[in-house]
Amino acid sequence: MNPITHIQDYAEELTALRRDIHAHPEIGFEETRTAALVAGLLEGYGYAVHRGIGGTGLVGVLEGRSGEGRRIGLRAELDALPIEEATNLPYRSTVPGKMHACGHDGHTTMLLGAARYLAETRAFDGTAVVIFQPAEEGLGGARAMLRDGLFERFPCDEIYGLHNAPNGPHGRLKVRPGPMMAAADFFDIRITGRGAHAAQPDRGLDPVLVATALAQAMQSIVSRNADPLKAAVVSITQIHAGAAYNVIPESAHLAGTVRTFDAELRSLIARRIRELAEGYAAAYGVEIAVDVRDVFSVLENAGAQAAAAAEIATELFGAEKVDADCKPKMGSEDFADMLHVVPGAYAWLGATPGPGLHNAGYDFDDSLIPLGAAYLARLVERRTARTP
Repeated sequence: MNPITHIQDYAEELTALRRDIHAHPEIGFEETRTAALVAGLLEGYGYAVHRGIGGTGLVGVLEGRSGEGRRIGLRAELDALPIEEATNLPYRSTVPGKMHACGHDGHTTMLLGAARYLAETRAFDGTAVVIFQPAEEGLGGARAMLRDGLFERFPCDEIYGLHNAPNGPHGRLKVRPGPMMAAADFFDIRITGRGAHAAQPDRGLDPVLVATALAQAMQSIVSRNADPLKAAVVSITQIHAGAAYNVIPESAHLAGTVRTFDAELRSLIARRIRELAEGYAAAYGVEIAVDVRDVFSVLENAGAQAAAAAEIATELFGAEKVDADCKPKMGSEDFADMLHVVPGAYAWLGATPGPGLHNAGYDFDDSLIPLGAAYLARLVERRTARTP
């Protein structure tokens, strides 16, 4: 049976479901409505549902025909982003300041589509474990589920994840063995000087001057300290200071992210940020506090599971629609933490090109729903029967 054909029969229902989730976005660890909706559907399909894992996460378990065989995990994300939506879609966000700007509404729907197909066909031996994770967007949802004993309570032999790629090409699946996505650190740098009248800067210690100088100096880390053959990014994404035209403020705040694939380089960059901050604090007579936090690990696909993902995508979509050795991305994804515990693979599925991820004008391409759902379902059908 071709799962795409089967899932197409209820594709309109899935599209309506995705748009309902899109209209009611919930950010990390607040996904109560979304989790309740997913749990109700899974129970209706016949899954044993376990709620409240890692906060608002949940897991559904379905036995195959014999109940014997391997256990395959499939994971999707529940959370939205704190972004004001800038579309005029009839199903646009109804919640001010929140929207599904990364496609997690679509990922949840694809996994539900796969879950329904598996329940209706039961064309597998072994067990399907569907994992709906909260708080993927930098809040540690995967780690929260792991702390709650995710894989001790629901053992998996393999686990798979899927993400849409709005830069296309449409329907093309990309995967690779080894590093797939970068590690990410977030940093906050707080500079405390001394406020003064803007007409009398000599009476203050200007934190804005220090912040801008430090921001420029930090760009030298990659260009002058990092091995040029190793990929790294240092991006300052926030600068906050002051509230008046004629006041030198007391403090300033820099924030941003570091992306790397190499553990040694990751440590070097964090060390250089602190060293530069210490130097500028001494040079300007201010206080600088630096906080660098490990938020995402390097996402590494296991070789056998990456090959299986490519094989199944080739079967479903055709060889011309599969890139089995794609370039790694500097973006990050906390599915990496699950892959540290269970071998598996993470893949990208190309959408019709449009506004990018984390963009206020983004919308998930609904034509991907049957394709992604079929791919996830076929992974369970094929991999539950395999021996390691």
